[in-house]
Amino acid sequence: MAEYFCAVELSKFQKKVLTIWLATGAVMVFLMVAIGGITRLTHSGLSMTDWNLIVGSIPPVSDQEWNESFKAYQNFPEFKELNYNFSLEDYKSIFWWEYLHRLLGRVLGIVFLIPFLAFMAKRWFLGNKKLRNQLLVVFALGAFQAFLGWFMVKSGLVDVPRVSHYRLSAHLLTAFITCLYILWIIFEINVPRTKNMGQLFSFGKQIRLLLLLTLIQAVYGAFVAGLQAGLVHNTWPLMDGEIVSSAVFAMDPVYLNFVMGKSGVQFVHRMLAIIIFVWVAVIYVKGVRRLTDPLQLQALRLMLIFVLVQFGLGIITLLLRVPIELGVLHQMGALLLLSSLVFAYHRFTPPSIEKK
Repeated sequence: MAEYFCAVELSKFQKKVLTIWLATGAVMVFLMVAIGGITRLTHSGLSMTDWNLIVGSIPPVSDQEWNESFKAYQNFPEFKELNYNFSLEDYKSIFWWEYLHRLLGRVLGIVFLIPFLAFMAKRWFLGNKKLRNQLLVVFALGAFQAFLGWFMVKSGLVDVPRVSHYRLSAHLLTAFITCLYILWIIFEINVPRTKNMGQLFSFGKQIRLLLLLTLIQAVYGAFVAGLQAGLVHNTWPLMDGEIVSSAVFAMDPVYLNFVMGKSGVQFVHRMLAIIIFVWVAVIYVKGVRRLTDPLQLQALRLMLIFVLVQFGLGIITLLLRVPIELGVLHQMGALLLLSSLVFAYHRFTPPSIEKK
């Protein structure tokens, strides 16, 4: 029989309360990512032109306030260059998605802060500095995420009515990492890890590399979104009849194609998708042949299911030229796949390699 080790020592009541609290936070981050995707795909992200932490939590109510908000929007490039024919009702339709996105961020901060202060007051973390520090990291990630949101929107309010795809990718990646780190803490609290892993450490190493590669793929997904690269080469598996479209190498110097060119960025996103798909399948086949631990097998099954769904969603989304519903589902599929990889990494990481 394998020995098991739980990294966080808490009472059953404390585990339950902390798990509910953290799971609520993870779900809210998940919803924020979804609403952020809708905000981007509906071109709503530049509708709120100011950034007030307290005052901005109250939307326009009267006709005068709506007219003032709309008048402020008219001073910025998006209205002048793209939406110059917008009516007040058109403006309201894009305003609400961005408002909801920001409001949920504020609520999320409160949901984390108030219980955390209550737990500190009750001295729940007095003998558990590791857990306390992990939760402080979550706060830091949340604050950094809010800053990146402001920094991203700011890039689209200056000269060009489009946010920087670099800033967009940083904003999205930080949201993903925040959600994944919260899940890791939940696993630490509730899911004991086996001490007796032996040769199975090789699985953990592969999954760690796969997790890193999938995070890079998420960055390229944000590049595709920010550059609207999903609207070119809407065929699969060929790129408009070519294995590698000649447009992939259109820019000079060549490296710019893979960070700024629509065709080059889409090509990288396609290739990484294939590599990740094959890698997950190989790990799964090896695991089924060697493993007996039910949680480890379950982790590999989840990896396989989510990579199949995400791979299929990616192809359909591309073929249909990124409809809003599929674009959002594809973005959420990436987070679910990453979550399954974090769970798998937790299952294949023996506590002995952790820094105490």
